[in-house]
Amino acid sequence: MDEPIRWIPYCGEAPGPEVWLSRWNLDPLLGGVLFLFGLALWLWPSSDDLTPRQRLGLRAAWVLTLVLYVSPLCALSSAFFTVRVVHHMALVLAIAPLLAFGLEPWLRRLPTPLWSVTALSAVVFWIWHAPAPYAAALSSDGIYALMQLTLLASAIGFWTAIRRSPPASALGAILVTTVLMGLLGALITFAAQPLYPPHFASALAWGVSPLEDQQVAGIVMWAPGSFAYLAAAMWIGWRWMSDERASGWRAGPA
Repeated sequence: MDEPIRWIPYCGEAPGPEVWLSRWNLDPLLGGVLFLFGLALWLWPSSDDLTPRQRLGLRAAWVLTLVLYVSPLCALSSAFFTVRVVHHMALVLAIAPLLAFGLEPWLRRLPTPLWSVTALSAVVFWIWHAPAPYAAALSSDGIYALMQLTLLASAIGFWTAIRRSPPASALGAILVTTVLMGLLGALITFAAQPLYPPHFASALAWGVSPLEDQQVAGIVMWAPGSFAYLAAAMWIGWRWMSDERASGWRAGPA
């Protein structure tokens, strides 16, 4: 009889309930990068290129990166597909827009045609949540790094394009992205069988069936993900209406 595959992804072998809180990721390469980036953000003299709000956004992205990739949450994402989805949602819906805002001075020359980057970010997200590419990413540190970098880069491109686009176009792109995210979440939620072998045994070790883990993950992607995009759309709509009112007042009679 063939031995079952032992999945040991970048964040380490899936922990049990009794040890996961002690499982910090001490990867020296990641630690070195975060250390240097942190020094630049907190100790480097203020630059005319960055506003205080942009520097604050980059610091928030740094803290979230620490939580996702260094804290025990990283190890827990090896055990549950649900936690991995939360990890990816935080990457594309929190870290990416913070970086798009904070790095804006260096992204100005980056071409970001709205509908092209919207399509690209959706395709990248769907590909990495297909069972085969997902399993490959949890079998190789190199493929895992590729997954994380492409998810982040495509999401930064998307949010950069949203910031640059007219409100109506930005709202349209967010609507399309919301629908595609919700569709993927629904497909995962209503799948008749578990689709992600890296989490079969690890979920059972916690007393959770792989299908239950997958269903919760799909709901997380479907509902909170849609709410996050809805919040972004409401912010854009509110800013749009405020600008229109201000324009009306300026054009009105003295």
